[in-house]
Amino acid sequence: MNNDRILERKVFYAGTKILKEGDEGDRAFLIQDGLVDIIKNGAIVASIGKGELLGEMALIDDKPRMATAIARTDVACIVISRDTFREKLAKADPFIRGLLNIFVRNIRNLSD
Repeated sequence: MNNDRILERKVFYAGTKILKEGDEGDRAFLIQDGLVDIIKNGAIVASIGKGELLGEMALIDDKPRMATAIARTDVACIVISRDTFREKLAKADPFIRGLLNIFVRNIRNLSD
């Protein structure tokens, strides 16, 4: 693996849809700056900001996006591709990988 890989940075302007519920998840985003509203069934269920991950669950379990995410303010993110995510996850302790899968399954079951 090349450790000199350049990270992709992306900016979403306020009001921009970042993720859409039901879409395939091929990347996640690490928020560097700004606020993102998480919307389920037309209602804001959470707002997340700097240092938080967005879209990671679809990378863990290969299932469609659970919610829509819209930039409340201008948002700067680092893009985490599926390949990069899987490389990092493969290096994690198998116990941690198992816990992640359980957490994601439980969260998805709560939202059904």
